[in-house]
Amino acid sequence: MASACGLLISTTSSATVTAISSFPPKPEPSISNHHRLPNLTRRDLALLSFIALVPPLSRPDPAFAFGISGPKDWLREQKKKASRFLLAPIDASRESLLAAHRLLMDDTNQEIEEVQRLFRSAARDCVVEDRSSFVAFQANTGVEVCTFRLLVKNAASLLGDKDPVKLEAESMLNDLIRSFSSLNVLVNESDTLLALQRKKVADSLMDTISSLDKFEQGIKNCLEA
Repeated sequence: MASACGLLISTTSSATVTAISSFPPKPEPSISNHHRLPNLTRRDLALLSFIALVPPLSRPDPAFAFGISGPKDWLREQKKKASRFLLAPIDASRESLLAAHRLLMDDTNQEIEEVQRLFRSAARDCVVEDRSSFVAFQANTGVEVCTFRLLVKNAASLLGDKDPVKLEAESMLNDLIRSFSSLNVLVNESDTLLALQRKKVADSLMDTISSLDKFEQGIKNCLEA
């Protein structure tokens, strides 16, 4: 009986193998190397798209990449290329001061609040007495909030602490902040509406613009040093 069962199982297995082997193998799709795509994730594709958009001039040269020589020169060149972004706040402050000066010269009493607003915008949080409570809180926690001071730190970051170009820029910064502080007192005095006082404010505005121009040159000198 056992022999009969074994013979039956053997015969059935052989028939099954023969039936399976009679089917031709499933052909694999032909994909040439030229059309084969790598297995990329969305993150990979996004990264490749970003790299493609980065201009070649913003990438480090081989000397910088391998740390052999020239990293400081490369960084200096990048700062020069970014100079228009660094100088943009200075240009904006100058435009605000000029606009405030025009309003004062128009002798329109209703515009004095706009003059004060333009002044606060031009000062870039560098006048301690004129900071908002939030900005004052940030300053008290050690955060640098004065835009002009941040510009000096950025532009002179490759210069030594005793570098004369950096020291000159810091001196111009201090003069600029003093000029803004003096102007702040005049702008917020109660008799600003008087013609004589308006003339004093207008003259102080022009002095501040002059200090701003000198400060801008100091930033440019740092970028070119």
